[in-house]
Amino acid sequence: MPTLHFWFEFASTYSYLSVMRVEDMAQRAGVDVAWHPFWLGPIFKAQGWDSSPFNLYPVKGAYMWRDMERICAARGLPFKRPDPFPQNSVLAARTALLALRHPEGPAFCRAVYAAEFGEGQGIGDPAFLGRLLAKCGLPPALVEEANSEAGKQGLRDSVAEASRLGIFGAPSFVVEQELFWGDDRLEMALARAAA
Repeated sequence: MPTLHFWFEFASTYSYLSVMRVEDMAQRAGVDVAWHPFWLGPIFKAQGWDSSPFNLYPVKGAYMWRDMERICAARGLPFKRPDPFPQNSVLAARTALLALRHPEGPAFCRAVYAAEFGEGQGIGDPAFLGRLLAKCGLPPALVEEANSEAGKQGLRDSVAEASRLGIFGAPSFVVEQELFWGDDRLEMALARAAA
């Protein structure tokens, strides 16, 4: 079965839109999904940015928040802007890399996004992430493992691979080395994978 490589960042608004629909859409297209959580911080830094471009360019940020309201309303997704934005997503990404070794991993990823952008909650608290893991049938101890040197290295490796692939934002989809960026390119990426 062909594979769609799905790269997402927990602080990314548009990744929320993709994570909530990618699995169902891929299943209908007969495509497997390989989940790749990563961290945009070092990638943005390499571009000379010290924050989200939506904060650096306020007009762009204002458009994005309104766009998110429209799209979430159209798709029936709850939406609440988290404060601060962007959230510190490092621990969530490290934890997700471990959670995704289990079948319940995608459910954990959706739960993090639902809490962050559906309810406006912070996602940096280890105890909170542990509760989400338990809710998804995963061991809460994965949060502690995520803070180990191996857990930290896992995220560093993920960022390095994203950079090698030319990924500069999230969500991104890679099909046979071809990059598609943005939730609005998910259909095109799936069509390429299914061809």
